[in-house]
Amino acid sequence: MSALIIFGLLIVLMLTGMPISISLGLTVLTFLFTMTEVPIEAVALKLFTGIEKFEIMAIPFFILAGNFLTHGGVARRMINFATSMVGHWHGGLGLAGVMACALFAAVSGSSPATVVAIGSILLPAMVKQGFPNSFGAGVITTSGALGILIPPSIVMVMYSVATNTSVGQLFMAGVIPGLMLATFLGLTTWYRARKFGYPRLAKATAVQRLKAFRESMWGLFLIVVVIGGIYSGIFTPTEAAAMSAVYAFIVAVFVYKDMSLKQVPKVLLDSASMSAMLLYIITNAVLFSFLMTSEGIPQAMAGWLIDAGLGPIAFLLVVNVLLLLAGNVMEPSSIVLIFAPILFPVAMALGIDPVHFGILIVVNMEVGMCHPPVGLNLYVASGITKMGITELTIAVWPWLLTMLAFLMLITYVPAISLWLPRTLGMM
Repeated sequence: MSALIIFGLLIVLMLTGMPISISLGLTVLTFLFTMTEVPIEAVALKLFTGIEKFEIMAIPFFILAGNFLTHGGVARRMINFATSMVGHWHGGLGLAGVMACALFAAVSGSSPATVVAIGSILLPAMVKQGFPNSFGAGVITTSGALGILIPPSIVMVMYSVATNTSVGQLFMAGVIPGLMLATFLGLTTWYRARKFGYPRLAKATAVQRLKAFRESMWGLFLIVVVIGGIYSGIFTPTEAAAMSAVYAFIVAVFVYKDMSLKQVPKVLLDSASMSAMLLYIITNAVLFSFLMTSEGIPQAMAGWLIDAGLGPIAFLLVVNVLLLLAGNVMEPSSIVLIFAPILFPVAMALGIDPVHFGILIVVNMEVGMCHPPVGLNLYVASGITKMGITELTIAVWPWLLTMLAFLMLITYVPAISLWLPRTLGMM
């Protein structure tokens, strides 16, 4: 009964058009002050202790690093490198887009940032070369979603905060799935380009490839700094985030010199604004999680599902359907922070690995970012391409179907996610 009241109140507030973060906070306060005896001091204390986690500090640093790289010309150099490697295949610029998104994802941690950085440069070039606008939009919108699967990933940090799962294990677990999804999206791009006879570029010479690699090397080295640093134990994921922000600043301002020191304050302010928005969502979601736990809802749900005879296979299918439906009305951060604490105890009771479960949730978030009505990547791509959301939705379907097939593979083959962290001795 408590669960019905809580979720009913949350849905009603969201339907009024109220931001999700405020809806969460009001739901919690309304329920606590009218239907429980919880003292107001406990709410105030939870607001502070809820975000008093070292892992959360990684979020503003990764956002700052992504903003420096987006403004600092790193994306353009990555596109040139990707084009020199795969531009001569069918749909060359499209394939270069997938590869460039995968590379940029490995340094940004954000899907919308990846779509903006790669799409704003590559989409006009694709149209100029003779590709239909819809093809380029489909490629970049879906490939940009790699930003939250290939580590570092802000969504993985959110899941870690919600469930106390190791961020380092999650980052390593995302490498193989991220590379696999990039390959599948590339194959879809290649097949459609070959089928419709889209243009190819002249094959780059070894000298051109070496030159492109040398120019993009400073940006690519950030991947080594973050992943290598975490794996080798030199620093934690949060320290890696701080290092990446400092490194991105040095590369953008002093190495590539695409950004002047005068532009730095604006980047800092934009990053602070975005971080504050995310931290506000986290704070309210932590409060919501506290309410759910205090009412015993996750434990009751776990008991009910297990008593109903729902095994791991059926449970994972239900989770996928639930998260895909949630993706219709909410953005990834809110979904992870609301649903992870509820579903996580059930997954643990059924013997599902917490890291595998985290990667499954992240892949669901990727799909949600690419379909309406709340798909963030669609809105970002719409701003770049000047296409309507309906038109874009039709454009992304071939790649979206590929992502759904990949989701089923990740769901029922845990070894894809768990092989690398186990091989590295992290689990």
